[in-house]
Amino acid sequence: MSEPSDAAPGPAEPSLEEQIAAYQREFQGLDPQVEQVVSALQRLNRRMNVAYGRQTATLDMSNAEWEVLKALVVAGAPYQMGPGELAKRLGLTPAAMTHRIDRMASEGLVTRERDETNRVRVIVELTQEGREKWVEAMRMASVFEEDLLQDLSADERGQLGEMLTRLLCRVEDAQPDADGRLNDLD
Repeated sequence: MSEPSDAAPGPAEPSLEEQIAAYQREFQGLDPQVEQVVSALQRLNRRMNVAYGRQTATLDMSNAEWEVLKALVVAGAPYQMGPGELAKRLGLTPAAMTHRIDRMASEGLVTRERDETNRVRVIVELTQEGREKWVEAMRMASVFEEDLLQDLSADERGQLGEMLTRLLCRVEDAQPDADGRLNDLD
């Protein structure tokens, strides 16, 4: 007979059906279809973030560092941005961005240099090592994402992508982020 573990798992998360039934019991005006979509999206987002965190951890990188690498790659060659631009893009304070850049520079993922044309301005640039980590994280993510969507046909993937994009546009148009911005580049 095995001994009970000191680190016993907490209660299992209720199924979506159980959660929605509990919500309906407590709030009769609830639309169960809306709640199913929203709750499924929330759970999917949470689980995907955990999976991505595990993947970046295998690369000795945090999700926060991944976000900086991603922003630099999306900016395009020569993969440079100012710390203020990065902070705004990622919704961080300048102090938090400075701390993140310091850590990433010490890990060799980015460099931070003074702009030769404007000595007040600092340029953060993706290093080769940073790009290689970004590529490996993308490879791992694409394997996970393909597995996640394996049960959907190409048409269903396209339809789902279009529907989620419409929802995203609606929320971006109507709901500011934590800093009051309606989009990432305000």
